Amino acid sequence: MTNQKNLRDIANLLRRDVLMMTTKAGSGHPTTCMSCAEIISTLFFNEMSYDTTNPLNPDNDEFVLSKGHAAPILYAALSKAGCTKTDILSLRKFKSPFEGHPMPSSLKWVKAATGSLGQGAGVGVGMAIAAKLQKRKFRTYVLLGDSESAEGSVYESLELASHYKLDNLCFIIDINRLGQRGPTMLGHNIEAYQQRFPSFGAKVIAIDGHNVNEILNALKTAKKTKNKTTIILAKTFKGRGVSFLENKEGWHGKALNEDQLKKALKQIPDKKQPKITINKPTKSNFKEKVSNSPIKVSYKEPIATREAYGNALAKLAKQNNLIAATDAEVSNSTFSEKLKKSNPKRFIEAYIAEQNMASMALGLAAEGMDVFASTFAAFLSRAHDQIRMSALSSANITFVGSHVGVSIGEDGPSQMGLEDISIFRALPNSIVLYPSDGVSAEKLTELASKLKGIKYIRTSRPKTPIIYKNTEKFPLGEFKVLKKSNKDKAVIIGAGVTLHEALKAHKILKKKGINTAVIDCYCIKPLNTKHLQNTINQSGKKAVIVEDHYPEGGMGEAIISKLSNIKTKHLAVRKMPHTGPPDILLKDQKIDSSSIIKNVLNIIK
Repeated sequence: MTNQKNLRDIANLLRRDVLMMTTKAGSGHPTTCMSCAEIISTLFFNEMSYDTTNPLNPDNDEFVLSKGHAAPILYAALSKAGCTKTDILSLRKFKSPFEGHPMPSSLKWVKAATGSLGQGAGVGVGMAIAAKLQKRKFRTYVLLGDSESAEGSVYESLELASHYKLDNLCFIIDINRLGQRGPTMLGHNIEAYQQRFPSFGAKVIAIDGHNVNEILNALKTAKKTKNKTTIILAKTFKGRGVSFLENKEGWHGKALNEDQLKKALKQIPDKKQPKITINKPTKSNFKEKVSNSPIKVSYKEPIATREAYGNALAKLAKQNNLIAATDAEVSNSTFSEKLKKSNPKRFIEAYIAEQNMASMALGLAAEGMDVFASTFAAFLSRAHDQIRMSALSSANITFVGSHVGVSIGEDGPSQMGLEDISIFRALPNSIVLYPSDGVSAEKLTELASKLKGIKYIRTSRPKTPIIYKNTEKFPLGEFKVLKKSNKDKAVIIGAGVTLHEALKAHKILKKKGINTAVIDCYCIKPLNTKHLQNTINQSGKKAVIVEDHYPEGGMGEAIISKLSNIKTKHLAVRKMPHTGPPDILLKDQKIDSSSIIKNVLNIIK
């Protein structure tokens, strides 16, 4: 515990550090750091319990800096706590761990990348749920800015925090009145905030965010509050402590020059760093239980890959107590409900709030959970930014998009995932998997559970015939050659529903005396394109690629961009889809077997 005078002194030392760091860097956001100095001081040097020698201690209290542009004060606090030995004046330099906004890849004390505002609250929800799943005592603190509280994703998070009664979660909103270009929506109207947030079932406490005693009392109340998340509304002033900065417009994201720095530092007390004692975390008894035994697969009859995914998920959850699933209220369609039925505690219903679902998945993953997050593929686009930030966080999450392409049929274009491959292909270090039958769906789900990082599994609505033996293996980065002869004139490449159309086309062409190879591109990213090139070279150097996806960024582009000296035809969804039976829609978009046959005949002329 640290006394109040020392906490005030540390707050001012943090302000000094921030000003020096940003001036040295020539950029940054000093004024937004200065508004939350007392909050950061009280949290890191009195309230929170953590092991300063081990950022990955699973029992550490968690801190999420949702207002990621205030990164300099987080770095300064970690330095003063002895968590890092790197010179904080290296802020924003190439290869410095202190990036412009917090990044887990650079600093292990950061569990989730922040900077795209409005997402930290959802991350905190995930962390708090993980603590309860693992029966750990750690608490999660999320510091939000008042500007970002205009984001709808913040309110999605509040809904779920209330629903799951996350009393181990505390949000602190730094209400400093000023945003980037001027005043925020509510400014310093604390009463408006006080009317808004209790409606979510939260315990709301309004304080002077520069008064250490009030901060301490609010945090004490938060710890005592049962079955409710606490929201602390902290009225603060941007640029606090320096007369020409405090509560002044026009200083957002601006570092001081050397002369301004000298003037500012004269106004901020320069005390010797007080002696501090960081609270030790409470050790839990949670033990990871993971079996490396492969799941057993047994299919004969046609089944939708989305249902086979659900079967695999339930099996994997029995083997691994870190597997958790979340879904955006469509679990009876994505079939993630199969885990819910077998292990309800490890199924977190996100309801129709895909942005929070993705941020929550990131929070769960940050606490070591192996997370599967599913919804219709079309609706994952709504959460693209949250998924992007998960990728920047190197999170271990498998996103599963069902109901892909025009093959979903009568539900119509609004429900058709037609850009999902491009979304996930574009993410750094992502993996994109596309099963075509029940066996591959289960095996690829199992593969995803063993891989780290962001993975995407694309599942289909219609039932499809079983292609593979139940013992088949699916190595990462490879593909399957299902049909091949020494007389092949072209290769047909498909995945999911279009693979079955390719097999139909192959059969008809063979009756016409035209041999073709057929490839299942079950792994779109990464893809062994050298192997693929050699395979096509052996089959006439001609390829027809067919996919139930828009041409931009899909499987076809992934393949064609890597091939050389190959004549190709790329069949994809190229016009506005319409409601109708799946077979009619596949034909209308020219991605059915008859269209494949026509293009094979044209390409081999």
